[in-house]
Amino acid sequence: MKIFPSPLPATLVIASCLGGCVVGPAPRNLPDSAWAPQQRPVAATARSCTAVAPTDLMPAGFVPATALVGGPAPLAPGDRLRLRIAGDNDQLSGVHVIAEDGSLAVAGLERLTAAGLTEARLQRTLGAALVAARLIRPLGPAIDLRLIESAGVDVAVTGAVFAPGVVRTGERNNDNRIGQKEGAASGDANAGANLAAALRAAGGVRPDADVGRIYLLRGARWTVVDLEAAVAGAAIDSIAVTAGDKVIVQSSGCFRADLVRPTAITQPGIRVHMSNLSRPGNNNAGSAIGKDSESLPYGTRLLQGLVEMNCVGGSAMNASRRAVLISRNPMNGQSIVIERAVEKLVRSADRDAEDPYLMPGDALACYDSRAMNVADAINLVSGAFNAVTPAVLLRNAARN
Repeated sequence: MKIFPSPLPATLVIASCLGGCVVGPAPRNLPDSAWAPQQRPVAATARSCTAVAPTDLMPAGFVPATALVGGPAPLAPGDRLRLRIAGDNDQLSGVHVIAEDGSLAVAGLERLTAAGLTEARLQRTLGAALVAARLIRPLGPAIDLRLIESAGVDVAVTGAVFAPGVVRTGERNNDNRIGQKEGAASGDANAGANLAAALRAAGGVRPDADVGRIYLLRGARWTVVDLEAAVAGAAIDSIAVTAGDKVIVQSSGCFRADLVRPTAITQPGIRVHMSNLSRPGNNNAGSAIGKDSESLPYGTRLLQGLVEMNCVGGSAMNASRRAVLISRNPMNGQSIVIERAVEKLVRSADRDAEDPYLMPGDALACYDSRAMNVADAINLVSGAFNAVTPAVLLRNAARN
């Protein structure tokens, strides 16, 4: 007589597996964790959209923006200067580099403070020092000091940017060095040492940034710069930055969709984290998720990111897949998890209202549909039967 396994354990296994096929509870979020309009169903709070000026600015130090725009950038550590002295046989003349402490060393003189000065002012200071040391005679224009290469500068950027901190901007590689081979070259235009480049080096301005009032502090002076033209794609004045400058970007408290795209003051692209550990791919590599797919243009929305990670399309059994977006409110540091039905997002006419923009460092994950979960449960039970039946037959054969 053949003995078959009881169907009761199999029924219990199927019931248990199908019990786990229901959609999990909706993600819970703190009331003030949302910051983008599309981050619903969290209740939106009214915002005034008004940025507050920094409290540590001294009114006496204010200067018009024109005082810092268009003129030569102050000298900075690492800048290379060519000094020529009339009648000198290369004892004092030659190429000099401003040291990290901002000083300039010339033979026969104590170190001079050079960083923060213009070429013209440093030339006058150096000339007076050479005359006082009796190294040259006070006869007309005896010295000529020229900048031949400006180095990268360290600038502190704080406030409504994605990566606040001290950034290095205007750094040159060997192919872009000036005056190394030319010899007699004079002057340099370092396109990377400006305010817009410093903002990009700090991750770019956030969508809540008040770009109409960006504060630039230099020593005891400060000014306010309007970069609204950059949002519209228009040209903006090139404001050179120098070592020790501080840039403050205040938050308006409101999300501006027109700032979520590549501009002169935002990043061209972002990196997001993706997980698609689902069928038909049982790992991220099988789902064609790699570093290239995780690098997206700034302005990419959730639905576009889901297409990039292969969460959209395929079998009709997977039509009810769901996806979550894990993000963080940069204004208060609170994380938020948003869940969306993928097919509903594809089919809805008002998808833009439910389709958030992706921000740097966001994470995406996809979950299989109920139908695929049922199929997996059946495969699991079927595999259990295939493993149990040979064991039963072997036990029966041993008894006989």
